[in-house]
Parts: sequence; C-alpha cells; structure tokens
Amino acid sequence: MNKFLKELILWILIAIPFIYLAMVWKNLPEQVATHFDLKGNPNGWSNKTNLPYIIGAMGIGSYLLMLLIPYFDPKKKIVQMGEKYYSLRLMLTLFMSALSFYLLYVSNKGVINPNLLIALIGAFYVVLGNYLQTVKPNYFIGIRTPWTLENEEIWRKTHGLGGKLWLIGGLVTILIAFFTKNNSLLAITFGTVTAVISLVPVIFSYLEFRKINKNNEN
Repeated sequence: MNKFLKELILWILIAIPFIYLAMVWKNLPEQVATHFDLKGNPNGWSNKTNLPYIIGAMGIGSYLLMLLIPYFDPKKKIVQMGEKYYSLRLMLTLFMSALSFYLLYVSNKGVINPNLLIALIGAFYVVLGNYLQTVKPNYFIGIRTPWTLENEEIWRKTHGLGGKLWLIGGLVTILIAFFTKNNSLLAITFGTVTAVISLVPVIFSYLEFRKINKNNEN
C-alpha cells in the first residue's frame, strides 16, 4: 500500500465524525450535553458550535501529533519502526474517530450509556496491549521510564509484561462493562484496572533496574 493511500485512509476515518455532525446539525439544540453523571444523566452543557472544535482536536490534533513525532526523534527510532508505527497511527485514529462519533451521538440524543463508552475504551486497551509487546526502545512511544530508557533488556521485559497487563485489563474492562448495571461499580472497577495496568509496569521497570545494578555490584 503506497503512502498516499495510507494517509487517505486516516483522513477518511477523521472525516467520519464531521460527516455525521453535518447530518445531525439541524436537529441539535443550541445547548448540547457534554458532561454526564455516573447514571448517564447530563449535568453539563456547551454551545453546539463548540462541537467541531472538540472533534477536530481529537481527530486532527492526534493525527498531526503522530505525524510530527518522527521529525523530533533524535535517534530516528520511530522511522525504523516502519509499518508498526503506521499501525499505531491507524489504531489511534480509529479510536479517536469512534470516540468522537459516539460523543456526537450522545450530544444528539442527550443521554449517554456509560457501559458502551467503557467497553470502547476497554477495546482500545486490548489493541494497545498487543501493540506494546512489539515496540522497540524509543523516546516517544511506550512505557518510557528512566529505567526502560536506560536498558534495552528492561525495556523488553517491561513491555512484555505491560502489553499482557493492558490486554488482560482491557478484556476485564469490556466484560464488566457488559455484565454490570451498577455505574458506581463500573467507574470504580475501570479506575482500578487503569491504575493497575499503568503503575505495575513502571514499578516493575524500577525493580528490574535495581536487580541488574545489584547483580553488577556482586
């Protein structure tokens, strides 16, 4: 697949929420719901003219960020990732497009289904978990702690563990989103899973660093 076609696919994904917004624009009230409580009831509103900027920041903003990152990579590690980096860009663009579409749908209907939103994020965790296990050392993407950046072996082990945790955490999140109707329990579980899969790899990388230093001293 040539470079133009690859970028075109990304732009089509970015355009989908804007197309949907154009379709429902006349039906939207001047003030749309943009924040909801744990029960899915709206408790915050914004003028509908802000919606294009919100989805633009999510879709176009993330696209431009990922497009520019390789130019700021001093050791050109991102470029060396080749198709893997494009896969990440595609994955992130798809997620942002789906999230933007859902937020616009919610603004149009005036009610949110927290379970569906959490399930969508859980699916993103699963895909990201698979991706993390293949990421090579670099300064911009992955579990970048002082210890993983210091040692390639620590990077490899940390991303192996982190990838599995994010995958399992995503599956747990999806299951709970589908099988619980208690929104408070859903929020607590989601927060706990996110904290665990985020913090454990960081702690693990530090412990591995200490272990290596201790072995070197001996």
